[in-house]
Amino acid sequence: MTSQLPAPGVPGLLDGAVRPGIYRLPLTETPARAAARAAEAGWRAARLHLDGIADKAAFLDRCAADLDFPGWFGHNWDALADCLTDLSWWRKDGEPRGYLLVAEDWDAFRKAAPEAASVAGTIFADAVDHWAGQQTPMAILLA
Repeated sequence: MTSQLPAPGVPGLLDGAVRPGIYRLPLTETPARAAARAAEAGWRAARLHLDGIADKAAFLDRCAADLDFPGWFGHNWDALADCLTDLSWWRKDGEPRGYLLVAEDWDAFRKAAPEAASVAGTIFADAVDHWAGQQTPMAILLA
């Protein structure tokens, strides 16, 4: 599902040299710096903080809070998929060049809640695939 982000890393992802997908955040990059680079490049970026998240309900609650989901988010897997494939709620400031989600502490979440992480990973992959066919791509970095 995930691979290492190939050279030229985050800048290449943001300028189109690297195909959008789900990648591991390089050790030389911080989540904050990746999000800042995305903003500088005209992408809409968000950081999903998964430290201490150990189940589906907590994961979905954190997604709602950190990603600023709309009020119609139903706190279930289908609603997560809907929010990530209909990003109209994320276009508050106009049309971005792309969408970047940085999922921090992913490995800790995956170890604490492997089934939930597996489902979330599938939903992430489906969202990235959905946006691959659009003018505004989505990429996810697992940190």
